[in-house]
Amino acid sequence: MSTPRQPIETRAGLEPLAVLPVFVPLQDKRAVLAGSNAGAPWKVKLLAAAGARVDVYAEEPSEELRGVPAEIAAGSVTLHERRWTPEDLHGAAFAIGAMEDEDDCVAFVAAARKAGAIVNAVDRPHLCDVKFGAIVNRSPLVVGISTEGAAPVFGQTVRARIEAMLPRGFKHWVGAARDWRETVSARFHGFSERRGFWERFTDRAFAEPDRAPTQADLDDLMGQAEALPMGGAVTLVGAGPGDAELLTLKALRSLRNADVILYDDLVAPEILDYARREARTMLVGKTGHGPSCRQDDINALMVSLAKTGKQVVRLKSGDPLVFGRAGEEIEACRLAGIPCTVVPGVSAAQGAAAALGVSLTHRDAARRLQFVTGHDRRGALPDDLNWGALADKSVTTVVYMPKRTLGALLERAITEGLAPTTPALVVFNATRPGQQTVAGTAADLAEKVEASGYEGPAILMVGEALGRREAGTALPGPELQAAAS
Repeated sequence: MSTPRQPIETRAGLEPLAVLPVFVPLQDKRAVLAGSNAGAPWKVKLLAAAGARVDVYAEEPSEELRGVPAEIAAGSVTLHERRWTPEDLHGAAFAIGAMEDEDDCVAFVAAARKAGAIVNAVDRPHLCDVKFGAIVNRSPLVVGISTEGAAPVFGQTVRARIEAMLPRGFKHWVGAARDWRETVSARFHGFSERRGFWERFTDRAFAEPDRAPTQADLDDLMGQAEALPMGGAVTLVGAGPGDAELLTLKALRSLRNADVILYDDLVAPEILDYARREARTMLVGKTGHGPSCRQDDINALMVSLAKTGKQVVRLKSGDPLVFGRAGEEIEACRLAGIPCTVVPGVSAAQGAAAALGVSLTHRDAARRLQFVTGHDRRGALPDDLNWGALADKSVTTVVYMPKRTLGALLERAITEGLAPTTPALVVFNATRPGQQTVAGTAADLAEKVEASGYEGPAILMVGEALGRREAGTALPGPELQAAAS
């Protein structure tokens, strides 16, 4: 009998930041640039592109700097062919020192700070309040990238990759979002309803990025949002066996939409990073034969949260419909009158087989696939297993939670007719960085698992199809191979 434990509220952590990424609005504000070094023309263009009124002070401006006022598409640029003075900085919101002389730059920075301006000094990070990074411009969608000066070329390469990922048409969709926001807020007073609208807006933008949205899109999205059921609801979401990249798009949407996430111990921590930062996360995990939250308590918590109007995600490792007690949680929601939906996930069996490059079925070796559990409510080998089916040589059997009863299960299956030489595998931590595999036969696998000392969630696979790997092909990751395989 496992030791009961209570649900634990957790907090999403944030790794240390080298810099704080912030965005400064400069529309119709005054900015000053002094000097005319090689970086000056581009900095002036950036300030003007942000809508600033830029005054440039340069005693001997370069030809490139002289040409900037005629090139800008936003803001304004006025070139003053003289040295800067402290009075020139009065009323400036942003100031950039672009001079060659260090002492002149130090003096400019001091004067700019005294005037209350945010300061940047070209190629002098020790004098900067803020630094410029690589920019992806789909304005009003703007992406800033910083390597804190450690690897500028790397930052530029990242920018190029993001440029390729973001269609230029996104600027029209983000512009529409800005124009429609007040209308949407006036129509939908609840936060969850507004979020639902913008979720569908985003889905449509990604589906049709190269066209500009129209009033018909707004009307259609409004109608869809109004048709959604109001109030709290529960979504059972499959998190997959561990690799966050195996999450489905629907699972990602559910995580982004959740107010509260109730998750199990086996859910990989990086999967929670896809949730909204404002979402509450609560560990309600069950560990194999260890301290576990009671299922009745989880059901009650899930229902009570939904009754307060929360969007609750019950996040389960693998697929919630495969040995995930989904039936009990669905029934609890039904009895309480709470809407409940299920988002399937990649099961541990699928994930392990894919990671190993083996097929669970084979037209010459396995015409049937069966999933069974390795223990009953007491943690013992189930009394009601169909041993004839387990011994069938034309079947691939996948056993979930097999560790405690592995030896007894394989021994009984051999007694019931399973060939001792049948290929068998136990995969620990399937699809995760620490995946480990023990390969053998039905006769010797339990002994090999015992000797391995491997820990973590495990899955057993038994069947002739597992022996159909190409000759000499090794299993990925650390493994123990049977001499006969």
